[in-house]
Amino acid sequence: MTKTSKSPVRVAREALAVGARVLRRFAHRNSPKRYPQPQLFACLVLKTFFKTDYRGISQLLTDLADLRAALGLEAVPHFTTLHKASRRLLSLPRANRLLTAVVRRALGRRRKVALAAFDSTGFDSGHISSHYLRRRSREPSAWRTTTYTGYPKPETAADCASHLVIAAIPRRGPRVDVDRFVPLLEAALRRVKLGSALADGGFDSEPNHRHAREQRGVRSFIPAKHGRPSDKPATGRYRRRMQQRLNKTYGRYGQRAQAETVYSRVKRRLGSAVHGRSYWSQCRDLMLLTITYDIMLL
Repeated sequence: MTKTSKSPVRVAREALAVGARVLRRFAHRNSPKRYPQPQLFACLVLKTFFKTDYRGISQLLTDLADLRAALGLEAVPHFTTLHKASRRLLSLPRANRLLTAVVRRALGRRRKVALAAFDSTGFDSGHISSHYLRRRSREPSAWRTTTYTGYPKPETAADCASHLVIAAIPRRGPRVDVDRFVPLLEAALRRVKLGSALADGGFDSEPNHRHAREQRGVRSFIPAKHGRPSDKPATGRYRRRMQQRLNKTYGRYGQRAQAETVYSRVKRRLGSAVHGRSYWSQCRDLMLLTITYDIMLL
């Protein structure tokens, strides 16, 4: 298992190298050419690393000379410059290219992942006091820990051996996962070759098995949990196979729990809440969280 780096200087250097590989030095030929785009991207990664906001990372860069030296900054960007850079550099196509560069940098010459765990989780979109929510509930038997109408929800595929996130799709929950297996699988296959895909019962569907096994050549392992509990055999060839053999023959399915480990590490090291309020700002925050976590593994 790879350890996440605790050194902001090392994280800054890796982020700068990834940004230089993907991003143009300047956004436009007529731009002021004061802050190269790789430097701005590295500043955004450090913002997530320190779990702070745009004003906070500007102040940290002002105070920490080692970070400025690692980034090659002659002057510290204003926090509004970083905010505008995040909207430009973390659009979904560019964020996916940055994630691809991080994954390839981490894997080196290896292009195949034997086991990948698929899962999704929810993030907070604010810092609400759970104690206040429990106290304000007037129902005597209800211990309500959170309330929501929607929350940021990333879907990820992670390498079970290294805990590296190889694919991520930002969304908003609560929503079902049964129709998200194929998009997540295709996102992972654009970066690496997969041997087996491990997912929980929320992804259970016969068409998902057929797409993975017959069209993409990836062995899929998903418990046949969809639908009402019944003693009858599950419908579909692959779902029946999962029902009969998953816990007996395919012991590797226990590695699916590595997806939970990845989410635990992300939330412990980088926080369980995103600062964005709009849908697209939350998507940018989720992709930046994923990229920062992978960079910390390099």
